[in-house]
Amino acid sequence: MNELKWRKSSYSNHEGACVELAVIDQWTIGFRDSKDPSGPILAFDRAEAAAFLSGTALGEFTDRR
Repeated sequence: MNELKWRKSSYSNHEGACVELAVIDQWTIGFRDSKDPSGPILAFDRAEAAAFLSGTALGEFTDRR
């Protein structure tokens, strides 16, 4: 999957601690840690990826401790 075009959010802090995404095929979106580009890729169908991105934008995964 090295040929994938990986993208970071325009909100990225440029310190390397980012999540990147790439279109794997017409049904699947991949996510990876920008600090470990040769590491594992999480793959989700488009609906799951959209739900994850929406939840992130809404702060659903923010640590509220």
